[in-house]
Amino acid sequence: MRVFVTGATGFIGAEVVQDLIKAGHTVLGLARSDRGEAFLNSAGAEVHRGDLEDLDSLRRGAAASDGVIHCGFIHDFSRFQEVCDVDRRAIEALGAALAGSDRPLVITSGTGMGTKVPGEPSIEDHYNPNHPNPRAASELAAEAVAARGVRVSVVRLPQVHNTEKQGLVTPAIAVAREKGVSAYIGDGLNRWPAVHVLDAAPVYRLALEKAPARARYHAVAEEGVTARAIAEAIGRGLKIPVVSLSPDEAAGHFGWLGFFAGVDMPASSALTQERLGWHPTQKAGMIEDLDHMDWSAV
Repeated sequence: MRVFVTGATGFIGAEVVQDLIKAGHTVLGLARSDRGEAFLNSAGAEVHRGDLEDLDSLRRGAAASDGVIHCGFIHDFSRFQEVCDVDRRAIEALGAALAGSDRPLVITSGTGMGTKVPGEPSIEDHYNPNHPNPRAASELAAEAVAARGVRVSVVRLPQVHNTEKQGLVTPAIAVAREKGVSAYIGDGLNRWPAVHVLDAAPVYRLALEKAPARARYHAVAEEGVTARAIAEAIGRGLKIPVVSLSPDEAAGHFGWLGFFAGVDMPASSALTQERLGWHPTQKAGMIEDLDHMDWSAV
């Protein structure tokens, strides 16, 4: 299959590209820079120049492919609503190019979209079109293109990690370095799910190959790592104190990250493992990867 991949030069997308090629697929990767083009050439992928806001380039890439994996996202959480709207428009453009065919489209969302009961792990089959998180725009766009007959599925991501990056934990590290303390809110028992980047990549490929329309999958290895454990790992790495903050103190400390810092958002991947035959294989969890980071490079 010739697969158009957005975000092909990013943290997760680069691994998706490698996984697809190893499985025998051909990759057409979106690149917005010469550096990205060079990376894709070295990886053995074809190059399609453009970016997530160039909707014509997205439509052309999708039209030239047998399927699409959309894992690109503008990771500027200081303007979260705006970048979620960009993602919605990108999904609509990709879907428009695939309408009337059986070519698959796999998009990306967050595991928080599957939260049905507070305190219980989010599940794949739960979908709330009125979810207050702006990232709901991505799944609303998926529903819109599914209504046009597109075979679209959703991969929901937790905190994706290795020893260099860890999703929202990476900006938390930057805050801790700036403030001189590593903080959590209250008792710090709220949980964030996690997965190693090498385990996340195959979920996209399996969804591309197997998923029916409107299927949702969770690329989750650890259902929930506590905020306190994460803060303690950051404290060890940076050699700074670890402190508990009240909710009122947290807003001033975390900035935009405060929107997420106190949320309890565990997530299950039981249905994903059953339906895709996917099982995490990487031994290192999030805390172990944090403990093995090169902190001088952060």
